[in-house]
Amino acid sequence: MNTALKAFMKRPTTWVGIITAFMFQIIFSVIWMTGYEGVTDRVDQLRIAVVNEDATGMGATISANLAEKLPFEIVQPSSLEEAKRQLDDRELQMVVHIPAEFAQQAATPEAQAKIGYLINESNPALIKSMMSGAAETITAEVNKQAVAMGIQQTLVGLKLPGEQAAAASSGLSERVVSDIQSVNAVQGMNNQMVPMMMVLASYVGAMIMGMNIEQSSMAIGAATSRWGRFGARSLINIVSAAAVSLVGASLLAALGGQIEQGFLQLWGFQFLFLLTFMFVSQMFLYLFGMAGMLFNIMLLSVQLVSSGAMVPRELLSDFYTGLSKLLPATYAVDGNMNILFGGPGVGGDVTALLSIGAIAIVVSAAAVLLKTKAIRQPQVSIASQNQK
Repeated sequence: MNTALKAFMKRPTTWVGIITAFMFQIIFSVIWMTGYEGVTDRVDQLRIAVVNEDATGMGATISANLAEKLPFEIVQPSSLEEAKRQLDDRELQMVVHIPAEFAQQAATPEAQAKIGYLINESNPALIKSMMSGAAETITAEVNKQAVAMGIQQTLVGLKLPGEQAAAASSGLSERVVSDIQSVNAVQGMNNQMVPMMMVLASYVGAMIMGMNIEQSSMAIGAATSRWGRFGARSLINIVSAAAVSLVGASLLAALGGQIEQGFLQLWGFQFLFLLTFMFVSQMFLYLFGMAGMLFNIMLLSVQLVSSGAMVPRELLSDFYTGLSKLLPATYAVDGNMNILFGGPGVGGDVTALLSIGAIAIVVSAAAVLLKTKAIRQPQVSIASQNQK
């Protein structure tokens, strides 16, 4: 055993493995603790639209009170259709709809006034939880206002004594109820976790694959040219991404996963973001060799925090929100949510992924070119000296 232990400790790969284990702990701790710091203090970054169709003035009063008392940013779109469009595009987290007959229903003892709520579930699960809680708070607050207005109207219009006013108050205590409707509903927690699972599995797989291909590249370096290896690695990436994404999409469909926009679109999009992950993760290996794995570990951690798979990007700090716009996982998560749960098209996400992948390829090719020149230069110098 002692002989084996000494042999292990003499190998650089053993120390690399031990250092990697340390780096995972350090990198994830630093990034996740700084990334999620102050998340609950940024709820004012979430946006709720109030669409008021009640022309009696009660709706306007409710809107003003909500803007004053709720911790969210309250906006008032021009119409309910515009609000629905913004909700579908994830520009809003919830839509509150006050219908035209609201005041009349609130003042009628035998009727109940309904406030409509629209929540887009094609979002991190935290959004649904927060907005459902906000809907309950809004309904309770509007109930109080309806009771106060109802009592005031009763006393002024009918001049009732105190006991009858109390009875009227009791009758108005449940005048307002919630009518919560989900847009792009998610069918179960297993489906809710799919976008994060796909990003995590794809990037970790791409990063480990890149590490092994880099080792293979070093092993065959004496027998092949740098550009030959670059072309071969690129082709391996494309074929592997197509096959791996087909397996991933097929398993998701076979296990009953929710796929709103169809299997072929899911497969095509997963192929694209997986291929982008492969080129991005291998870019650091082209630049720094095996030391580039440290950058991949950092990139993995940052993307899990900032992609919006677990926590809405609106709740992150400006640094991580800005960084998320440069990373492929952000667009992979958005596109996956649209394809799996419903939402707008993925054209913008596809464009962003193609751009990031193209940049990674250009940087990798530049690294190959510079290293080729660096090797040729000494060889030319040696040849010149030999001629002399």
